[in-house]
Parts: sequence; structure tokens; C-alpha cells
Amino acid sequence: MDAEYIIVGAGSAGCVLANRLSAHAKVVLLEAGGKDNYHWIHIPIGYLYCIGNPRTDWGFRTAEEPGLNGRSLLYPRGRVLGGCSSINGMIYIRGQAADYDHWRQLGNTGWGWEEVLPYFKKSEDYVDGASEMHGAGGEWRVEDQRLHWQVLDDFLAAAVQAGLPETTDFNTGDNEGVGYFRVNQRAGFRWNTARAFLRPVKDRLRVETHAMTEKVLIEDGRAVGVRYRQNGEVKELRAGREVILCARAVGSPQILQLSGIGPGKLLHEHGIEVVRDQSQIGENLQDHLQIRCAYKVHGAKTLNTLSASLWGKAKIALEYAAKRTGPMSMAPSQLGAFARSNPDVATPDLEYHVQPLSLDAFGQPLHPFDAITASVCNLRPESRGHVRIASPDPTAHPVIRPNYLSTEKDRRVAADAIRLTRRIVGQPAMARYRPEEFKPGSDIDNDAQLAKAAGDIGTTIFHPVGTVRMGSDPEAPLDSQLRLRGLDGLRVVDASVMPTITSGNTNAPVIMIAEKAADLIRAG
Repeated sequence: MDAEYIIVGAGSAGCVLANRLSAHAKVVLLEAGGKDNYHWIHIPIGYLYCIGNPRTDWGFRTAEEPGLNGRSLLYPRGRVLGGCSSINGMIYIRGQAADYDHWRQLGNTGWGWEEVLPYFKKSEDYVDGASEMHGAGGEWRVEDQRLHWQVLDDFLAAAVQAGLPETTDFNTGDNEGVGYFRVNQRAGFRWNTARAFLRPVKDRLRVETHAMTEKVLIEDGRAVGVRYRQNGEVKELRAGREVILCARAVGSPQILQLSGIGPGKLLHEHGIEVVRDQSQIGENLQDHLQIRCAYKVHGAKTLNTLSASLWGKAKIALEYAAKRTGPMSMAPSQLGAFARSNPDVATPDLEYHVQPLSLDAFGQPLHPFDAITASVCNLRPESRGHVRIASPDPTAHPVIRPNYLSTEKDRRVAADAIRLTRRIVGQPAMARYRPEEFKPGSDIDNDAQLAKAAGDIGTTIFHPVGTVRMGSDPEAPLDSQLRLRGLDGLRVVDASVMPTITSGNTNAPVIMIAEKAADLIRAG
């Protein structure tokens, strides 16, 4: 055998698993992208140059979405060692205790909050040290941000005036409140999973980059290896124990479908022999849609004008070079809040990412006036979409259809979220800035108008999950051990296994899933 374990995908989950399993077994890790030696990966502001860059991003797009009034969105997914942890917003959020207790209630034994908390702590290196809720000394560094904006301090004060409690920690199981996000950085550099988990063990496992997995090899009802393409050559690897897909919520269902594991009708349409007819593989796609409310402000320092001149850009660069602080050290969002769209909601169902900047769309220039953006997303959308192959060609991008705002409740929550944003910005703490709403526009007010406006300005916040879900029902592709039903020797370990999306950013939960999966795999 070439390895005991073949891991497909060196993203957040794949890096963690490679680290843990290689301590006791022979592991081969396959990554379709390249090494994480691009300097913009490690400079925090560099996400601007990594998203949409074929060196680091798959370059996916969604289908045209009816809920977004016919728009198609960029759908960034990391294609490099470290995966999405190399291009994401670096925000460390676990979600809510109720998220995981709900997983357990769905029949996923062992996935309740008390059971997953030790796995969050296991790899954590928390800036404030070890406690009942946090770990220290692990591989995954969590730090305070290294810059400050007065206008965000005042937005925080306005949120408190609007009724939100102030908090310094969103990661205790109850994340309600407003405060500053903590981030996966070390001394002003991005801390991705390749640095954290792969580099310390590089001598004890085999890592193949530019190795695009085309299919899982199945013999007599068992996964025995993979076929992949590297530098134009088709190669095969054999696994003695298991093949583990960590190709994320888009890649894992795509590889399964290309391998003949998925909805039989879809596979027949593309001339793929059906190994296992599994209707749910690629279904159940969930994502957080952020509604980017934007306000012109007066008398505030924002990145819009701070970086408008060559001298301004030079000062930003010099500060970062000298101290690793300032705008080049910033995550895309600094201030966060978790709130309820209405008083009847049991736990917060909205998340804010507040930014001292504004632009028409990602990748476009900042506006030539001072402004802030208060992005708000529905944490628990009812809308469900899918990922389906569009061709038997492994290099062809799949059809990604999140079905944003496809339910009445999701449209109502979107309208309520915009109203809550207006209420916060209208508090006395923001009055000195004379805020003027220009997205979606203060003249838009009834539910139907607000839902349509959300479709006009909403965009993904890059949290796709659920496309190869675990569950106790026979339709669930995976059992609670993350084993594929009906085939031996094959597991999936990434965001696709989530039965329902977590109430926050998804990178920390994926690392937890991989930590727990390592124990499940070792236990047999």
C-alpha cells in the first residue's frame, strides 16, 4: 500500500488530520493547489489579493440566484496549502452551544456542546491563556487585533444603547453581544493551518501539491485509493485503511459524484457508472448571506480616505513594516455583534461584521468618501441549495446553487436585520458622524422592498456547509462517525458534514470536526 490513510484536500480539516494521523500511521496528503509561499497569504490584508486569484482560489461562481434578483456571486474557496484558512477573514468563532446540541438531537451521538468543547480547546493557543472555555499551548493561535478605529468604538457603544450587551468573548457557547473579534494571527501575520499543523510534522508525512483528485477508487464495496492528476500525468494511490475526503463543501460532493457516489439520475445524465445511488450527496447546501448595509459618515477616520493617497498608502505600509500593526494587519471585519432579529428568537440569529470602509463590490475600489459597512447575516437560514457536477470532466466547475432568500422566513429575517441595523446606527453614540444610509437606501422600508434590497446588496460571507451531511436517518450520506453509508473505507471530514450550519464563522468548527474525527478514525 502507498499509505494507510490518504487525505484529499490540505485545507483546514486536512491539515489537522494529517498532523494527528501521521503521529501513528503512514499518511499521504493530496492538495490540488500549490504551496502557501505567496507573501500575500501571510500578510493579513492580503486576502484582497488571494480571493479571486487562481494561485490561491478555485474561482467558483454560483448559479444566477432568483433570491438575489438574478445575480451570480463569486464563491471563493481556497486552492492552496491551508485551504480557506489561507484566504479567509481569520475570525475565530465557534458558534453557539445550541448548534451542537441540535446536532446531537438530530441523532449525531457525541456531537453535543459538552462533547465538542474539548476538541475546540485541544488545538487552541488562546491569547488570554487556558480557562474553562479556552485552551493554551496548542497549534491554533488566537490573538487580539492590532489596530483601532474610533468609529467602530462608537458603533459598539450604539449597539449597547440599542440593547445589546458588550462582550469580550464570543466563544463561550452564548455569543450574544457586541465586541471585537479575535483572530487567527501570530504577531501580526495570518496564522493558517498549513503553518500551524503541517510545518511542524512535514518530515513524517508525504504531501503532494498540484495533485487534483479525479475520483475515489472503489473495489468490492470498499474505497481502496484515489486517482489524481499531477503535472499532466494521471496517477493512482492505494490506501490500506481509509480514504478521507477533506475537499470542503464544494469539492467533497463533487469528487463523490465523479466517483459514482451520488444521485443516480444526475450520474446517469453525465455518463458516470453508479456505484452507490445516494440522493443527498451534494444537497443540503447552506450558507450565510451577508447584507452589506453602508453609511456615509462625517468627521470619522475610515480606510476609504486613509488609503486614498500614495502618502496614505505609504504610511500604512511603513507602520506594518515597523510594528506589524495598522490596516495591513486587519481582518476584513474588526467589530462583531450577535443579535436577535426579533424578541421571540431563542438565541441570536444575526451576526454583524462591521468595517470602517465601503465599496460597491469585493475587488472594486473603495468609495472616495468616508463610510462604514455594517454587514449582517441570518445565522440559521432555512434556504437549502445544492452542489452538482456539470460534467464528467473533473476540471469543470460544478453547479453551485445556494438558493439564498428562497423562503418567506429568510426574507422576513433579512428585512428585520436591515431595520435593526438602522436602529443601531440611529443611536446617540453615532450621531456626531451624521450617518447617511446609501445601501440599501433609507427610502426603502416595507418588508417586500427590504427583501428585494437584500437580494440586490447581499453576498456570500464564505460559509458553505452541509453537502455531505451526517445524520441518523437513512437518507444521511454519513453516520455520526463520518463514515459514508454503504461503502467501507471512506470518510468525509470537512464543513460538508455539518447537518445544519453553525451560528457564526465556520473555520473554527471545521478544525474541531477534524480534531474529533482523528480520534474517531484511530478508534476504528
